[in-house]
Amino acid sequence: MAVRPVLSHPDPLLRQTSKRVRNVDQAIQQLIDDMIDTMHEYQGVGLAAPQIGVLLRVIVIHIPDEEVLALVNPEIVKRSGERVVEEGCLCVPGYRGEIKRAEKVTAKGLDRSGKEIRVKGEGLLAQALEHETDHLKGMLYIDHLESPDKLHKLEEDSETPEI
Repeated sequence: MAVRPVLSHPDPLLRQTSKRVRNVDQAIQQLIDDMIDTMHEYQGVGLAAPQIGVLLRVIVIHIPDEEVLALVNPEIVKRSGERVVEEGCLCVPGYRGEIKRAEKVTAKGLDRSGKEIRVKGEGLLAQALEHETDHLKGMLYIDHLESPDKLHKLEEDSETPEI
């Protein structure tokens, strides 16, 4: 297990599409462990493999007081509702933006053992699932901003967690 450096916008790797994982093997297990360590070190709620320079479809999410969720080849299969959220990202440090996200989402993918699973989420989990799967398509939350004035710089002592 290791903490890996998180890429910062405008690194071109963040804009590339990630490849599907063919086999959940020991290398993917190691990647998931490293991603969890990195997410915790940087105090994030979630992390996608491209954020650490690995162009594979793997995400991890840790909602407070919940188990860590690891998804391989995740896809959002259902969205419902809409809400405006304030969102940040480990790859765009020091900024937050107001964007629209679904109230509820359902995602499917493989768990860390390679078994097919479905995850239903609302609130922060729904937001994190959308945010992290966007990374796999080369998208950042700033791409969802309606206008530049919806992005603002954080105060230096802010303790708001990043997704």
